[in-house]
Amino acid sequence: MSQSVPPPYPSDPSQPPQTFGYPMAPPPAPVRNNIAGGIVVAFIAAVAVGAAYGGILGATKHEIGYAAIAVGFIIGFAAGKVGGDHVGLAVFSAVFSLASVYFGQLLGEAIIATKHAPVSVSELFFQHFGLLNDAWRADSDVMSYVFIAIAVGASFAGMKRAV
Repeated sequence: MSQSVPPPYPSDPSQPPQTFGYPMAPPPAPVRNNIAGGIVVAFIAAVAVGAAYGGILGATKHEIGYAAIAVGFIIGFAAGKVGGDHVGLAVFSAVFSLASVYFGQLLGEAIIATKHAPVSVSELFFQHFGLLNDAWRADSDVMSYVFIAIAVGASFAGMKRAV
């Protein structure tokens, strides 16, 4: 069936004619492929979140599973947001998550120990690191390692969520 009235044309020929129906689809988002930037951001996030995790452990004197999940997720999310979806970046974020939770647990152990010893956290961390590591090994149990594994898994989930 034909139209009874033709579609209106603009009086100005420099203007494009009106289109009817659905608008055109937007162009696809640009692909993020900044692997070096993702590694740098993951490292910075690992240091910051690991320090926060250690502060939480030192204040509460307990390991909190959700905090370990948050550490891994934040590191993976930051790496994926800046660097995109790359397998090597996922491996770096997983390694940084593992190191960040370990660093946080050591920092929490140092904070707890300085409440009973006449040394500062930095002195215990930098001058007596072997003693601090031995205390962490003696204090750690299976759940400490489970929290580290959970953080590694959460980093993969955070990276997938960011992309």
